[in-house]
Amino acid sequence: MGAEAPPARSWTRAQRALHWWDAGFVLAAFAIAWVMVGVPLAELLLKFVLFQVHKTLGILAFLVALARLGLRAARGRPAEDTALPPWQVRAAVGAHAALYVLLLATPVLGYLTASLAPLRIPTLFFGVIPLPALTGPDKAWFAIVFALHRVCAIALVLLAAGHAAAAIRHHLLGRTVLVRMWRG
Repeated sequence: MGAEAPPARSWTRAQRALHWWDAGFVLAAFAIAWVMVGVPLAELLLKFVLFQVHKTLGILAFLVALARLGLRAARGRPAEDTALPPWQVRAAVGAHAALYVLLLATPVLGYLTASLAPLRIPTLFFGVIPLPALTGPDKAWFAIVFALHRVCAIALVLLAAGHAAAAIRHHLLGRTVLVRMWRG
């Protein structure tokens, strides 16, 4: 067996691109969610379109998260900044794990919510590709899963905001954490 290559100093271009695409999909889906629920039923077409865009963004965020995990498994991650205290490294590892769990769980719960909804409204990926419901309508389970989806979405955005704030703080302290994800 040959010697293992040293860890990269930065994330690959593909890893950086997928990171920012995922962040954009999550933020857009979250913003649209708050708008779409407030649209009155009198504007049914707009409400329907917003729900379909929200669902498409959620599916894309899920698929990108899977791709990110695949790339991370294949290519690894850069070595930790040696200036970081061990407790901050452990906190970052825990936060990243929680982010990935939420990046996967939130869209799955959203899809289950749509499947369990008492009103049978199709899920159209990109507004044209119909996706099958995983279950039949169930009002009781819908209420539970919808609440879980909402809590996970809020937790995801709050954790992502904390993640971004920590990266900015490290950047202001002269550490390479943000630069490695921003431009490699």
